[in-house]
Amino acid sequence: MKILVLNGSPRPNGDTEKMIAVFRESAEKNGHHVVCFNVCRMNIKGCLACEYCHGKGQGTCVQKDDMQEIYKELKDTQMLVLAAPIYYHGISGQLKCAIDRFYSALYPTAPKSLKKVAMFLSSGDPDMYDGARFSYKGDFLGYLGLEGCGIFTNHDNDVVERIRKMASSL
Repeated sequence: MKILVLNGSPRPNGDTEKMIAVFRESAEKNGHHVVCFNVCRMNIKGCLACEYCHGKGQGTCVQKDDMQEIYKELKDTQMLVLAAPIYYHGISGQLKCAIDRFYSALYPTAPKSLKKVAMFLSSGDPDMYDGARFSYKGDFLGYLGLEGCGIFTNHDNDVVERIRKMASSL
């Protein structure tokens, strides 16, 4: 299975990156191909809401920035992993920009290959995940109809083992 991981954490070696590393190691050990992008280190602009992608662009975004690398990988990805720290009750702005830009590639439907989604979240407060959970359930499970593989947080008991188990069961 080809898995695309979008890391929305600007902090190297933080909890978000540690969860990604555990997932990647377990998934690759079980024969999966994992591609990771740290969107915080990329030049990704916000969506312009210009509708070029749904008109003349026929599914391509008018902006030519680093999001093109993600679009290329997204075309045949089977699983998407969204990973971010929580800022003001939601995912980081850097990851939110990338997700907003999915509008051209995932609207009105996701590529046929994309079937699964998971989310890794980190926060200093165990009660700050509601906004991210709402987006995961509404946007990815509900709207896109992807199979949810779970939301994992740095406050979960045995989060490392749970991530390993999920990755090895794909």
